[in-house]
Amino acid sequence: MSSSSNEPPAQTFTGWVAHDATNPLTYTTFTPKPFTETDIEIRVTHCGICGTDVHTLRSGWGPTDYPCVVGHEIIGIVERVGAAVPTLHSSPASASIRIGDRVGVGAQSMSCLRPDCEACADGQESYCARITGTYNGRYADQSKSYGGFASRWRGPAHFVFQIPDALPSAEAAPLLCGGVTVYAPLRKYGAGAGKTVGVVGIGGLGHLGILFARALGADRVVAISRSSSKRADALQGLGADAFIATGEEKGWAKTHSRSIDILLCTVSGPGMPLGQYLRLLKRDGTFVQVGAPEEALPPLMAFSLIQKSVKVTGSNIGSPEDIRQMLRLAAEKRVLPWIQKRPMDDVNAALKDMHDGRARYRYVLENGDAQAKL
Repeated sequence: MSSSSNEPPAQTFTGWVAHDATNPLTYTTFTPKPFTETDIEIRVTHCGICGTDVHTLRSGWGPTDYPCVVGHEIIGIVERVGAAVPTLHSSPASASIRIGDRVGVGAQSMSCLRPDCEACADGQESYCARITGTYNGRYADQSKSYGGFASRWRGPAHFVFQIPDALPSAEAAPLLCGGVTVYAPLRKYGAGAGKTVGVVGIGGLGHLGILFARALGADRVVAISRSSSKRADALQGLGADAFIATGEEKGWAKTHSRSIDILLCTVSGPGMPLGQYLRLLKRDGTFVQVGAPEEALPPLMAFSLIQKSVKVTGSNIGSPEDIRQMLRLAAEKRVLPWIQKRPMDDVNAALKDMHDGRARYRYVLENGDAQAKL
């Protein structure tokens, strides 16, 4: 089955397009990549708003390739399937995708997929040197990638994922980027029985970090924030075992020294007390940076690493296999982000609220009233 109709693929889509770094998004047409035999086309029902969207729209990490349509926490219904998709050997999950299925797309829409690429051959496509982001990227044919703040999305089936029935569409959307961004390093560095996990920053990523640390079976989860304003959310709502308010608790780094095995840092402020965070780690502990500030990280004294043999590392989104495993765990353990639904046509106001830190803890855009039933 290669198409939902006998009509050729549409030449243009409609969506909320950014034309520069300062003006609001405008609802207009844009030209998606050419439809190929290995592509999927979906009708977008939901799309989460990620911090990456804000950085990209304002060219915070570098010049954005305008015009740009952001959004890479996409949920939708398959309406077109390329003829080669059912026989793809490189993408086991896509073999079962059919028209009418509910699927998701995360932050990556392509890599080189070459057998001589170490990252792709190892199933770590998110570390491929020729990665294509779901938006603000270029495919091999130099066509642009466009995201999910739109009516439709088109792209390679290798990076499209079946959504388990147990996950509602609005709650599933933030899992495709935010969820896997915290899940992948937690799993990689051994969050589970016998381990204490700390999560710095209780926001869109941080609240998911707490939820997945619990789902992975960590013995103890410590929420860390500058103020105590989110203490009740962290302890009573999200299931953290302890809370550290770094801006209110005098001597917090000394008090809680050598108490955490894995410290997941989701904040993106350049003035974060990195050296004090490292004091929290046990011997051989691991600090993982997943927040991505536009400025440089604070300086670090060598003895912060040497004295306890700690590791400072980072983690980038997640591979297709990470996403599949994460979705299965989320469905099994009922890992559901805390979301606030907003109409897609309210996107400009929602982006401002996101930038101002008003989300508790993730905004999800919806395309029309009918989609709320999914």
